[in-house]
Amino acid sequence: MNPAEKNLFENLPEFDNHQSVIFLNDPVTGLRGFIAFHRNSKTVPSFGATRFWQYDSETEAMRDALRLSKLMSYKSALAGLKYGGAKGVIMRDDKFPKDQVLKSYAKRLNELSGRFITGTDVGLDLNDLKKMKEESKYLVGIKSNPEKYTAIGLLVSTEVACKKVFGNENLHGRTFAIQGVGKVGHEFLKIVYKNAGNIYISDTDNERLKLIHRLFPKVIIVKPDTIQKQKVDVYMPCALSYALNKKTVKELNCKIIVGCANNQLESKDIADKIQSRGIFYGPDYVVNAGGLISVVDEYEHTDFNADRIERKVKKIKKTLEEIIKKSDKEKRSPARIADEMAERIINKMK
Repeated sequence: MNPAEKNLFENLPEFDNHQSVIFLNDPVTGLRGFIAFHRNSKTVPSFGATRFWQYDSETEAMRDALRLSKLMSYKSALAGLKYGGAKGVIMRDDKFPKDQVLKSYAKRLNELSGRFITGTDVGLDLNDLKKMKEESKYLVGIKSNPEKYTAIGLLVSTEVACKKVFGNENLHGRTFAIQGVGKVGHEFLKIVYKNAGNIYISDTDNERLKLIHRLFPKVIIVKPDTIQKQKVDVYMPCALSYALNKKTVKELNCKIIVGCANNQLESKDIADKIQSRGIFYGPDYVVNAGGLISVVDEYEHTDFNADRIERKVKKIKKTLEEIIKKSDKEKRSPARIADEMAERIINKMK
């Protein structure tokens, strides 16, 4: 990053000596957004999905890209992957056709010549991915179903957490509160629904709630601002960032927090407060790494092998167990321990 660029970003709280940030701007197609590289290498690409969202300003979009790209570096490091972290964010503007914007974005990916490998995040789905794939080869997630493998990672992480909190990994009869029942929430419900106890769900998309209720009739729908208050074994933040903040941390009525949302903590001291309340928090970028693991496997192999991917995803269990062991020994939150572990790995890769 040149000095002028650095001066532009370094005063933002999300800036972590990022290596580069690319501004996307095409007034003709409506493409506007950022691709942020937290850490990358001359020999391997950086991975991170692309978010399509209606941001209030360019600064908000830029901060999101910086924040999420850093998280991707940490996620890759603790998943045992050799790739750097990056993130794409596209500023949604309904004046322009979505397909047109995504086509323009895919062409910009080609200009990076494989430096950035991406897939779909919030606001994009498999159909969007397929359309972008027609324009660029630097997209993943078509063969591997990352949502399914994110859910598997959440499953094994929840089992580890239950062993710590309740003394065994058995999820039979366990109760859940799932904030956000999008693609990953849906996949997780497929796994646990049959044997779980009460399952509370919330979402800002009423049509999505109706669909999930039809598929899983015994789920209990609650308002989004009450989901964290439900008395359950496991609370799962699976929506947008900062679900765990100064307000909601006081309202938690669970024993375990394991979710697929990125950047769940408003700040690291929130993790300390969670621990002081006797609630176990599984660091987001550790427990939700299954999707990244699956798309990296897709990138590295021409064949799709579900067993191979699942074996890799289940290694999350060992990583979380190691974090718990260190957390218990040092009497510090798992989030603090995970950050230090990731930073050590990233620093060695420089």
